[in-house]
Amino acid sequence: MPERARRNRTLTCSHADIERLSCELLRVDNAAARTCVEDRLIAGDIFEVAPHLPRECVDLLVLDPPYNLTKNYGGNSFRKSERTGYADWYRSVLDMLFPILKPNASVYACADWRTSAVIEPILDAMFEVRNRITWEREKGRGAKKNWKNSGEDIWFCTMSSDYYFDVDAVKLKRRVLAPYRHAGVAKDWWVESGEKYRLTHPSNLWTDLTVPFWSMPENTDHPTQKPEKLVAKLILASCEEGGLVFDPFVGSGTTAVVAKKLHRRWCGVDINVEYLCWALRRLELAERDATIQGYAGGVFWERNTLSDQRKALERPTVE
Repeated sequence: MPERARRNRTLTCSHADIERLSCELLRVDNAAARTCVEDRLIAGDIFEVAPHLPRECVDLLVLDPPYNLTKNYGGNSFRKSERTGYADWYRSVLDMLFPILKPNASVYACADWRTSAVIEPILDAMFEVRNRITWEREKGRGAKKNWKNSGEDIWFCTMSSDYYFDVDAVKLKRRVLAPYRHAGVAKDWWVESGEKYRLTHPSNLWTDLTVPFWSMPENTDHPTQKPEKLVAKLILASCEEGGLVFDPFVGSGTTAVVAKKLHRRWCGVDINVEYLCWALRRLELAERDATIQGYAGGVFWERNTLSDQRKALERPTVE
């Protein structure tokens, strides 16, 4: 294990941790009931696991497979292919997952800009595509002869026109730059902790996220880890409390951890045992600390408001 700076909070597991935690992983090689897979992490190749999962049990599918890029996932390499080759692979992923989705389920499919162009026609053929979220991924290297690549897409799809969506649960709390009053009364804003705030409807352009880095306790060494705040938005918007959230490429466990913190049922699959052990360790820590950075007092906050978030939790007074 590499030497880390004293203030580095990246979560890791020792060999002893992995030996202990790996015993808690589920292996599925025959038909499994929903009660067997709820709140469990399954070790294995999703192509081998999916046929054994219960039919029509998933309320929300968070789909974050490898993009069409050559990348090493802890010893399991995914290689870039031609567009048609990746499209065929992606379609096979959806085909095997389709039977486990409820008739009113929602799907969020993650992609980078190249992959996004490949998967949209496939998603459109199988689901009702309702929107494309683009979120700012502020990490990344600059380019000398191109624009810096700092955005990713999430396609919002549903199985039918009958689906769950709670817009009030995902409104963004923002500072008011030009407060408006009507007859001397504040219009749709209030003063809290000395600042003027309002709740705004969520758009499909997200610029309030921070990609996990070394000083954040949610950070792991997974190469494509998503922010907990991002996944929290997906879950709160599209899965009722007690519903089942499924992530077939769960990696270091962000979807499972956030679902647990938000009182949803969860299930995740991954082929990498070490990643799953990181996930189990994060789930253990979530028993003691259910906070999600950027989500406090039941609302999402814009960036750089941590001090105000703390004040709101200590003294949620509205003037």
